[in-house]
Amino acid sequence: MSSHEGERHLPLSVPVVSGNERAYVADCLDSGWLSGAGAYVGRFEAAVCEVTGAAHAVATASGTAALHVGLILAGVGAGDAVIVPTVTFIASANAVRYVGADPVLIGCDDRLGLDPVLLGEYLAASADSSSGLVVDRASGRIVKAIMPVHVFGDPCDMEPILALADRYGLPIIEDATESLGSTFSSGRFAGRSTGTLGRLGAFSFNGNKIISTGSGGMLVTDDEGLAARARYLCAQAKDDPLRYVHGAVGFNYSLSNVSAAVGLGQIETLAARIDTKRANRARYAEGFDGVPGLHFMKAPDGTDPNCWFYSLLIEPAEFGSDREQVMAHLADAGIQTRPLWLPVHMQRPYAGCTVVGPERAVWYWERILNLPCTSDLSEADVDRVVRAVRSLAGS
Repeated sequence: MSSHEGERHLPLSVPVVSGNERAYVADCLDSGWLSGAGAYVGRFEAAVCEVTGAAHAVATASGTAALHVGLILAGVGAGDAVIVPTVTFIASANAVRYVGADPVLIGCDDRLGLDPVLLGEYLAASADSSSGLVVDRASGRIVKAIMPVHVFGDPCDMEPILALADRYGLPIIEDATESLGSTFSSGRFAGRSTGTLGRLGAFSFNGNKIISTGSGGMLVTDDEGLAARARYLCAQAKDDPLRYVHGAVGFNYSLSNVSAAVGLGQIETLAARIDTKRANRARYAEGFDGVPGLHFMKAPDGTDPNCWFYSLLIEPAEFGSDREQVMAHLADAGIQTRPLWLPVHMQRPYAGCTVVGPERAVWYWERILNLPCTSDLSEADVDRVVRAVRSLAGS
């Protein structure tokens, strides 16, 4: 008999429809305006500006598309380099390759974000800035930007990262794709949202994000000119849409009106979703407290994250089972989990790229398991996961 017979499958993270999504989509269908710059696109962009405090938002087909266009707007091109953390979903590095550049891969700190100490060491010792440009000594490429990633919705250590960016004259493009609703609670950026500290920021509304449009993204900036250029590039760079005159190489990156309608309905419930996610993060932490070999990763100091994903660090020598064994046990119990991404420097397309201090990233990759975190996860669901993990203690 299966160990989970009679219990529903508990997914890792799935979309939750709990607001006006159906009404807004029906309105789109009734109007006949399904694609293009319909009214819901503008309303969704305005809602993202309200949530984040950004002056401008441009809806895109995906978070990756937002990163791609952001890199172009930052002046990154063929033969350049961009500093990217090695702990991130591969789309961050892929966007760099889309513009013909290479990532310089930096290891993580204990919040899984780009380590500012390693970043400083790289810029001081491995990059030549004597000419006024920052040149990677290993590849000879000019470093044009830094792309911090707010991993799993936890804001990374932005104060020292931005200080280094200012010192070396490098623009920041924030990969905030996982962190809509995450803010800083103390320090220089208290009250500020992720995605708004650099020149440009990107959010994602993929199916597993805290709010979803199925597939979609948003590029945010305080620069009106950059926003206008982003909108132009995302709509195939049309100079004359009637006569199909195009002044640049553009992209089919606009978000549809229907997707934006879903997004608007979703973002109206964002605050409640974050409240639930924060409560569940605390419940997970309490459930694993005191278990040898289990370390539930808590919110970084000075931040109010959206708690998109929950990460459990498993020390096999202490706990008695390793990450793979725990993952298999939970799968048998009908509970979906997933490991941390394989670090980018270990991915085949990025072999040979400059990499700095990857040891901690590999250490976390071997030990982290992400637990169910859907926005409507109940207390009973959390308790079920905790019981299933704890049943292996000492085994």
